Amino acid sequence: MERSSDDIRRQVSEAYTRAINSGCGCGPGCCGEPRQKGTVVQSAGYEASQLEALPADAVENSFGCGNPTAFSELRPGETVLDLGCGAGIDLLLAAEKVGPEGRVIGVDMTEEMLDRARRNIAAAGYENVEVRQGYIEDLPVETGTVDVVISNCVVNLSPDKPRVFAEIARAMAPGARLRISDLVAEDLPDWVREDADLYSSCIAGAVSEQEYLEGLRSAGLDEVGIDERLVYDIVQLRELLGSELVDDGENGHRDDLLQRAASVLEGKVASVLVTGRKAGS
Repeated sequence: MERSSDDIRRQVSEAYTRAINSGCGCGPGCCGEPRQKGTVVQSAGYEASQLEALPADAVENSFGCGNPTAFSELRPGETVLDLGCGAGIDLLLAAEKVGPEGRVIGVDMTEEMLDRARRNIAAAGYENVEVRQGYIEDLPVETGTVDVVISNCVVNLSPDKPRVFAEIARAMAPGARLRISDLVAEDLPDWVREDADLYSSCIAGAVSEQEYLEGLRSAGLDEVGIDERLVYDIVQLRELLGSELVDDGENGHRDDLLQRAASVLEGKVASVLVTGRKAGS
């Protein structure tokens, strides 16, 4: 039976709530061996020097697949919007770049994530950052007020990506820039698409690179393209998914699913950095 958008959002939110409350630092579907601070996020493209000054909780509870702020050339005074801000690692990095005269807004649908983000913002001492609860398909942001949109492995989780792309375009000011790290996938088997746990693990809901770019263009963005691409091999897929998928106690051990998925998905899943711009000056 096909799941509704509300069912998908609820399931994703519950998965990330379990992940952040369990102390896992590798994503909503994995709780393997303990990892040192920064190990996971450094493998996602963050540099150790970026992480040193951040609260440990923001680093350890980063569930992204890339670093959208690394080369975004954020400028002092700009307004940055982070879609699916989670515990706030990219909010804090962006706040440092735009300075006190700039502004950073994070949106997330999960209250536990927002609570963590608020605590991390306070611990870091930033006064130019705020978080808002809401869906990325219906952004609680004024039209035409954002200079840069960033996001880290979140859009793939949306059940209505065309609506997300339309909302991104609506929030962007003329000339605004887009830099999103996300996962894309080609030719996924039906059983993968239909698995709720693989959806929360950022795989089952991923669309193709072509569909992603065409969706942004259809929403009205220009200069849309892929700046970076990493196609996952079987080892990287196992790391992404984790050695064990922790469930809610109803489905039992899911290691067999992860092994099967990693074998089938090799070469079909990629981490990409998507860029674009809204016309105007």
